[in-house]
Amino acid sequence: MNKDKYLRHVFILSLLLCVLMLAALCVGRLSSNPVDVYNAIRSKLGVAPIMNEAMETVLFSIRIPRVLASMMIGAMLSLSGAVYQGVFRNPLVSPDILGVSSGASVGAASAILLGFGMVERQIFAFIGGILAVALATAIPKLLKNNSNLILVLSGIIVGGFLTSLCAIMKFVAEEQTELSTIVFWQMGSISSIKMTETAAISPVFLIGTVLLIGLSWRINILSFGEVEAKTLGMNIKQIRGITITCASLLTASAVSICGTIGWIGLVIPHLARLLVGSDHIRVIPITVLLGAMFMLIIDTIARSLLTVEIPLTILTGLIGAPCYAWLLYRQRANIS
Repeated sequence: MNKDKYLRHVFILSLLLCVLMLAALCVGRLSSNPVDVYNAIRSKLGVAPIMNEAMETVLFSIRIPRVLASMMIGAMLSLSGAVYQGVFRNPLVSPDILGVSSGASVGAASAILLGFGMVERQIFAFIGGILAVALATAIPKLLKNNSNLILVLSGIIVGGFLTSLCAIMKFVAEEQTELSTIVFWQMGSISSIKMTETAAISPVFLIGTVLLIGLSWRINILSFGEVEAKTLGMNIKQIRGITITCASLLTASAVSICGTIGWIGLVIPHLARLLVGSDHIRVIPITVLLGAMFMLIIDTIARSLLTVEIPLTILTGLIGAPCYAWLLYRQRANIS
């Protein structure tokens, strides 16, 4: 793909993301009129009198934080998936390959059992996710084998152990309160998101995205294999450590405020590669845009389709699984 066509893709996706963002701000139970949203923004900026105080409160206290959070969460999970797939040279790798989601689930479940609130739950989930990655990366060091295969197997071991630990917590949880809260958190939701949580993950999103875009050409070299990377003089251990750390922080930050959400980090990188090829210099920006768009659409459907909110993982599975099957069908020639 030539540069002009790639830039045209970026422009079109960016424009479509803006349109979807404005549409999401207008969709809701209170009002679906774009004029009401426009008037609420003008009154908040002080250029017009307050005409609908309820609409202004809903827009700035609920919808804007939620729209921003959904875009960042989608971009972070998709970007993590693209990076992991490139580093591990495996198109079936997802963002929770090193046990991030399992660790976050254990952390959140621990906070729920201890009777803590939403803020403490998010902190525990983030710490749990980071500790899971730290444990998964420590096992290869103990085995004195730093290959990608051993690292992936370590992630599977840690994830399996933490999943069992979370199951024990659900077994001992009080059925009507604690158990239902743990299960709902694991199904994914950003219904109670506030601007403080959105602002909390913003630095990780910005710094991690910038670093990974800057390292995208090195991820290209890593995807060729360790032998080729060493031949080109790359410090494999250092670059792989930085990229995995950034991707893990992105995943842990996203999961800590929304729970575990599947399929996004697996499907979206494939769609990006279908659009622009396998060059990570182009794949990573496209993945960020597509991930933000996909999650924004999913969250808008989740909060507006029914009178009750639909857990996000249900929708990502219902939509993501057929999309992944379609992508495999499109790429059947390459697979064979």
